[in-house]
Amino acid sequence: MNGRIVIADDEPITRMDIRDILEEANYNVVGEATDGFEAIELCKSHQPDLVIMDIQMPLLDGLKAGKRIISEGLAGGIILLTAFSDPKNTEKAKGFGALGYLVKPLDEKSLIPTVEMSIAKGRETRKLEQQLEKLTKKLEERKVIEKAKGVLMIENNITEEEAYNMIRNLSMDKRCPMMEIAETIVMSDD
Repeated sequence: MNGRIVIADDEPITRMDIRDILEEANYNVVGEATDGFEAIELCKSHQPDLVIMDIQMPLLDGLKAGKRIISEGLAGGIILLTAFSDPKNTEKAKGFGALGYLVKPLDEKSLIPTVEMSIAKGRETRKLEQQLEKLTKKLEERKVIEKAKGVLMIENNITEEEAYNMIRNLSMDKRCPMMEIAETIVMSDD
């Protein structure tokens, strides 16, 4: 399978047409929704690679549902569908990070390449977000270690290198990460 997809449209025939095109192209349609609330719930349970969602739906429209899906990281990306090409909706879609915007009626020639590009872009974005998360965590750990070095330097009247070696040696002796040693040193200084 090329990717897991949720389809959200209040028109059953449109959902069926999209499903047929996607399954023919070897995509896995993991769920179908008739409104924005159902789309959000399906995304929570399936974490799809992509959501293909109509803008005009009852209860909760595609723009509001899409914004929530993206902000909560419930799907890799969203392609919005509409019967009308409206600059206002296009701007709203860009604002929350939709990956595509297609005008009905859909055809396979435009849908499949857009789906392929959107899934690839969504995966790339997730990878970058994970890297950012990892780097942010390392930076926070580095800040705590630096603070712990400062505490040790003042308390023991030692150099920065000696303080770092003290933390590193404690980490090896106690078989725990330097971060834990540093947090304890900083905590005991507060």
